Amino acid sequence: MPKQVDREARRREVVDALFRVAVRDGLQRASLRAVADEAQLNIGSVRHYFAGQEELIRFAMRSMVDRVGDRLQRRIDEIGELDGLSGPRVRRFAVELLSELLPLDDRRRAEVTVLVDFSTAARTDPALDGLAHETAVATRTLVRRILTRLDSAGGLRPGLRIETETERLTSLLDGLAFTAVLRPEVLDDRTCAAVLRAHLDDLGPAAD
Repeated sequence: MPKQVDREARRREVVDALFRVAVRDGLQRASLRAVADEAQLNIGSVRHYFAGQEELIRFAMRSMVDRVGDRLQRRIDEIGELDGLSGPRVRRFAVELLSELLPLDDRRRAEVTVLVDFSTAARTDPALDGLAHETAVATRTLVRRILTRLDSAGGLRPGLRIETETERLTSLLDGLAFTAVLRPEVLDDRTCAAVLRAHLDDLGPAAD
């Protein structure tokens, strides 16, 4: 009897191989051949699941976005409800959540590295632009929700405009993430986390 292959498990295996190639050599070099070799599969097996490099890259990015979203939801579930927490404690909660978007360990560094390459490729590839736009919007939606919860819990200074602060914080996260990946000798993990904490603390009421 032929061996039964779990289609989704095999696709995840190929995506993990793509991530390793992309982190090591760059996303532009993650050809079907390179990914097949990395996954120790023949190229025909990879083509059985993905028609070409573009489909593979799109699936990998979609998988990464879903993976990060699931991880954030688990963190929310672990930490619990924000009701009744003080402003400083709510901001610490926000730092923990937003830190999932920064390259503070090997897993997150790999994710941000692939995101940097994907965003660069999407600038000139209309086939990738839609997902890149969706990813940018999803980040802003997350940041806006966190700031709104901070505000309702008394963790922000009165009078701050949520939309403006959403763009400021999103831009800060993007800058930290991209610089830490592209120039780790300039911006290390500890400084990355410290800058995020300092920014959120600066948004808090003066009496905290």
